[in-house]
Amino acid sequence: MIYIFLANGFEEVEALATVDVLRRADLKVKIVGVGSDVITGAHGISTVCDAVDSDLTPGDDIEAVILPGGMPGTLNLERSAKVNAFVDYAYENQKIVCAICAAPSILGHKGMLKGKKAVCFPGFESELEGAELSDSFVVTDGNIITAKGMGSAVKFGIAIGAAFVGEAKMKKIEESLQCS
Repeated sequence: MIYIFLANGFEEVEALATVDVLRRADLKVKIVGVGSDVITGAHGISTVCDAVDSDLTPGDDIEAVILPGGMPGTLNLERSAKVNAFVDYAYENQKIVCAICAAPSILGHKGMLKGKKAVCFPGFESELEGAELSDSFVVTDGNIITAKGMGSAVKFGIAIGAAFVGEAKMKKIEESLQCS
């Protein structure tokens, strides 16, 4: 299962475009609300989630964890003990850990980006402690996938999907979305 966590103030396009792309690839994605099953994004768009974080425990079914950015969504994700437990479990068990926009700062604060190539929304670079910063829109380094921001959300989803179903299938999806 791929878990994407939404906290109030998340960036809507980063989260929902990523989910859309992954579901087009027939991947199982669970949208998890932090503290509620209805989460309101940074631009006032409410999203009904598949589950609430308090009902879940990190375990063997985790294939990936995704953290969208946005403010104050990123701060709310980082404050969540449950989100941190899922991120830590995924990282420690060599699962895929993904973050976009401001959210790579969460991985940076945890030391997960040391020696890894990574990217984030401009202005958050100092939060990516120990990372080798990139100018790319999306960066995959081992089991870590990071992206710059809203404009790279579809490519972020494509990169995550490629880790599961391969680049060829994701290239077809990208072409069908008129993104290549």
